[in-house]
Amino acid sequence: MTIEIGSKAPNLQLSKWVQGTKTNIDELAGNVVVIEVFQVNCPGCFLYGIPQAISLYEKFKDKNVKVLGVATAFEDYDKNTIQNLELLLSENQVIGDTFKALKQHGKLVDENKLYYKIPFPVAFDNVIKMPVEVSDKMIFDFIEVYFPDFSTFSDKDKTDLIDKVRNYLQNKEFSALTFETFRLRGTPSSIVIDKEGILRYSFFGSEGYLEGAVNELLNER
Repeated sequence: MTIEIGSKAPNLQLSKWVQGTKTNIDELAGNVVVIEVFQVNCPGCFLYGIPQAISLYEKFKDKNVKVLGVATAFEDYDKNTIQNLELLLSENQVIGDTFKALKQHGKLVDENKLYYKIPFPVAFDNVIKMPVEVSDKMIFDFIEVYFPDFSTFSDKDKTDLIDKVRNYLQNKEFSALTFETFRLRGTPSSIVIDKEGILRYSFFGSEGYLEGAVNELLNER
């Protein structure tokens, strides 16, 4: 199942809460909920996405706004692990491309430590092993989500796309359930849910619209 803007947001599918009190969307009714989705091996997440979410958390923590973090993995599965998330949250230790980028930007302390703490609850996405056999249903479910105009393609283009999707899925090791349910395009991404539990926004990258979206939803009656 995938979720579209304007639909009731399903609960997050998570494997473990690593920091903070365990919660979920159905427990946060009456609040604007912001979910910052990142990967441990994602420089942009730590340079832009997470700092933006921390700023939002600090500004709105005394209002009806709840900020949650979800670490996911849709690539670099050897680095985007729950173990490296635990190192990050317990010791502020960063790895891989994140380490390299933060070092280049002078953003590390004590040689390999992130220069800020993440103050809000953080969980790890439910990342499951892909099945060995890729079914036609899996292929067309993927196309329905990511290529909504598929029906307008020529026969040749349809065949080419089906072959490409089949090859992609056959070579895909894992599936990150929250990432895919919310149809995210990459990380960092920010999911914004209104006080009624409706998915209202999904921002990819650090687009600068997050605070305005939260203010808008807070002012709704």
